[in-house]
Amino acid sequence: MDDVIKFNSNLTAHEFAALGNGVVAYIRPLSRDKAMEILGPVPDMPSDIKLFGLFSADGTPLAISDNHETALASAFENDLNPASVH
Repeated sequence: MDDVIKFNSNLTAHEFAALGNGVVAYIRPLSRDKAMEILGPVPDMPSDIKLFGLFSADGTPLAISDNHETALASAFENDLNPASVH
């Protein structure tokens, strides 16, 4: 691949984690249990619910949705460039 960019840096782990904050966010599927870790107890949440989390570049949770499209819309509404993580 000729279009690969090599990146060498002396960034600390903290500095690397901060790259893209406020600009880039990622969306990934989220388990019910992980959602409840983030939100706290949620009464009557179905055990088979499919959830998607929107996270800042450093991993901070920003939003949780029951569909990918809503998570994507939330990113755009907040002027973030979303990336999906599988």
